[in-house]
Amino acid sequence: MARCTDDPMSRSKAQCYNPTVLRHPLTIAILLAGTACAAQQQKPPAPQPQEGKPQVKVNYLNVCTPGTDEQAVINGALAAVQPKPVFSTDFEISRGRTTLKDAPDAKYVRLRRDFAPESPLVTAQYSMSTDSTNTIEILVLRPRDPKDFLEVVMEDRVSAGAAAPDAVISVDTPATRVRIERLGKSSAVLTRCAEVDQSAYDPVFHQASEIMARYRAALGLRTAFQSDIAWLNPAAKTGGAAHKKKQASRKP
Repeated sequence: MARCTDDPMSRSKAQCYNPTVLRHPLTIAILLAGTACAAQQQKPPAPQPQEGKPQVKVNYLNVCTPGTDEQAVINGALAAVQPKPVFSTDFEISRGRTTLKDAPDAKYVRLRRDFAPESPLVTAQYSMSTDSTNTIEILVLRPRDPKDFLEVVMEDRVSAGAAAPDAVISVDTPATRVRIERLGKSSAVLTRCAEVDQSAYDPVFHQASEIMARYRAALGLRTAFQSDIAWLNPAAKTGGAAHKKKQASRKP
């Protein structure tokens, strides 16, 4: 065993440490463990997720070829629509013009009618809007009990140059889009896509088109509210102006 001398000047680290102790395996292990612990303590803490920022979940809808589950939802909602609607005498109608940035000016007519109290549906809301590009019809049906779905939305659109709004009503334009809104779940959507083979979905589009045709008649769009729809025609304003100009020319 090595010993340290009494002379402080002659002492050295080699004389004061026993080399057999340093070579002991247990001693080396303890020293290495201490070094590793010190290194771990010096590492910066891992970043923690910031509180107060909610997670964003994105759902992608395959609207051209919806899956089996989405098809079942759409078929079930369309089957629940009342085939022969019976409305109460209450209704609400409005019409106006909208101007949006980077979009053409549009005119619209909106009609809401309440169903009879015994009906499984509570309201039907119809709207037609037209601008220099498209004329769009939307029919929204809402049930009294929203456990299966919140609303059924059916839509069609045609080129504004192809037909006037009152002509769109008269020919029963077929539906091009069906959307089912559900409580706490993603929507089920089917849209006409020209670049996709949708022959398997023809029965769904056919059923939606039949529903829109029946509700156009039941809502009174061709009778009681025909003048409101005709107000959307782009030639209506021009014709009125020409009539006034003709009357003015007859004045002495």
